Amino acid sequence: MNVKLNEVEARVLGALIEKEISTPDYYPLSLNALVNACNQKNNREPVMTLDESSVRTALYNLQAKGLAGPASGADSRVTKYEHRIQEVFNFTRAETAIIDVLLLRGPQTPGELRGRSERMYRFEELSDVQATLQRLIERDPPLVKILLRQPGTKESRYAHLLGGDVEGGGAPAESSAPVARGGIDDERVARLEREVAELRKEIAELKTQVEAFKQR
Repeated sequence: MNVKLNEVEARVLGALIEKEISTPDYYPLSLNALVNACNQKNNREPVMTLDESSVRTALYNLQAKGLAGPASGADSRVTKYEHRIQEVFNFTRAETAIIDVLLLRGPQTPGELRGRSERMYRFEELSDVQATLQRLIERDPPLVKILLRQPGTKESRYAHLLGGDVEGGGAPAESSAPVARGGIDDERVARLEREVAELRKEIAELKTQVEAFKQR
C-alpha cells in the first residue's frame, strides 16, 4: 500500500501509536489528549504547536487512508480516536516501535532508535534493530531507507517513507548489504572504545602505583 503523510498526519499517527503502547489505560485518545500528545516537548523532533483544527483535519485524512479514526465501542460521550496501522501493515511489535520513533523524531541512527524505542519494545542487541530496519527496507513498497552518512559521523541514519521519498539516500532496495555491515561496524567501534577506556584506566592505576613506590 502506498501511503503519503504530511508532517501533521505523521505526528498524529505517531502520537496515537505511542500512547497505545506506553499508556494503554488512557487509550484511545480524546481530541484534546491527542493535541497534547502531538505537542509534547519530550520525545518529539521537531516540537510542534498544533491546534484542534489541524489535528482534526489530520485525523480526517488518516481515516480516509485507513490509518486512524474514531474508536469503535468506546464507552464515552467524548469521541476518542485510535490508529489502525496494524490493519494496514501487519507490523511486528519491533517494526511498530521503529516506525513510531521515526514518525515522532525523524531520521535516526540504529543506536538512537534502540535507546528511544525502549518504552515500546526492548531490542537486546543493535543487530536486532538492524534486522528490523532491513525488513522495513525490503517491504514492497519500502517503508524505510538508509540515508547517506554525513561527514564526520560514524553511523548512517534511517528515515521512514510514509511521507514519501527522503533526500540524502540511495535506492532502498540496494541497502541490504550496507545495513548488515553497518551493524557489525557499529558494534566493533563500541567494543574498541570500551577496550581503550579500560586500558586508559589500567595505565592510570599503574602510574599511581609507580608514584607510590617512588615515594617509599
